[in-house]
Amino acid sequence: MRPVQTPPPGAAASSSSSPSNRKGPRRRPDLTLPLPQRDPARAVPLPLPPTSAPSSLSSSVPSFSSAQPPGKQLNFTELERINRIGSGSGGTVYKVIHRPTGRLFALKVIYGHHDDSTRLQICREIEILRGVDNHNVVSCHEMEDRNGEIQILLEYMDKGSLEGIHIPHEPSLSRITRQILSGLFYLHRRKIVHRDIKPSNLLINSQGIAKIADFGVSRILDQTMDPCNSSVGTIAYMSPERINTDLNHGKYNGYAGDIWSLGVSILEFYLGRFPFSVGRQGDWASLMCAICMSEPPEAPPTASPEFRNFIACCLQRDPRKRWAAQELLQHPFIMQYSSPSSSTSSSNNQNQVHHQTHQLLPPRPHLSSA
Repeated sequence: MRPVQTPPPGAAASSSSSPSNRKGPRRRPDLTLPLPQRDPARAVPLPLPPTSAPSSLSSSVPSFSSAQPPGKQLNFTELERINRIGSGSGGTVYKVIHRPTGRLFALKVIYGHHDDSTRLQICREIEILRGVDNHNVVSCHEMEDRNGEIQILLEYMDKGSLEGIHIPHEPSLSRITRQILSGLFYLHRRKIVHRDIKPSNLLINSQGIAKIADFGVSRILDQTMDPCNSSVGTIAYMSPERINTDLNHGKYNGYAGDIWSLGVSILEFYLGRFPFSVGRQGDWASLMCAICMSEPPEAPPTASPEFRNFIACCLQRDPRKRWAAQELLQHPFIMQYSSPSSSTSSSNNQNQVHHQTHQLLPPRPHLSSA
């Protein structure tokens, strides 16, 4: 066996420099390639990368007044407070006048030392709600964040809220209910859940137009239908599954929750009192037992079958059985008073509506006959 001999040091260099392996220079300084011409008409802007958490709220919150067309911006320094028209745990509402135009507004001031992320979320939700445009929803005009106070300029409703109002006249109650349902259907169609429907958040003006107000606790639902599980709103008008999450396997449908709150409010208007066995200002435990452990309240036997069945459609314990706002707008209690001529319909038409009601309604065994 012959030992392997290492080549001499100059062997590799001499072989690499042999004429057969030597190549000429590869660079051609005089060689150019034409670049493609860019057509501006076909240019597509790239999306911006996601931004990180802002260090300060003032630099991250968009300017809300800048979204308004020129000449229609409202300066908050030009507002003069006239009197206080409402207050709650979330803030205070003032009646204000815009001095240059003499126009009246409602100014809601939200107090509290919120961290930047919370305030940013509030501002973003209000910005979305500024795009709400419906005849039966209170308009949100402007918003300003100054010195820790979030000020929201809202449409002023001169007749105030429907809280404490007794409406035993069914045709009048039907017309008001139809307006509220119209606003609620509009919100739900835009993926907006109010989550605090109650008489004090249902306003009316001197023209008899009813509107839904106070989105301080509303939440914009995204495409994944995230559940609304935060403890906001008024417990007296909350649905059973929202108070006690064990009733519906921990699932909460915000749209169905709004329908329950609407049903309790409409029944309260008819009765002239809170429809449960305890007062709405009662302690939390009493309200929870009344709402979650007892049967849903019903309209009295003296009410029309249409109204009693309408309330039954709203106050189903199973949220899946509650009618949606769009369906309730077609309910006989709403349809029979939808025009002035229908209020003077004949008895035959009334019997036909009564028959349609029982065809449309889900089974309600414990509902007593009219």
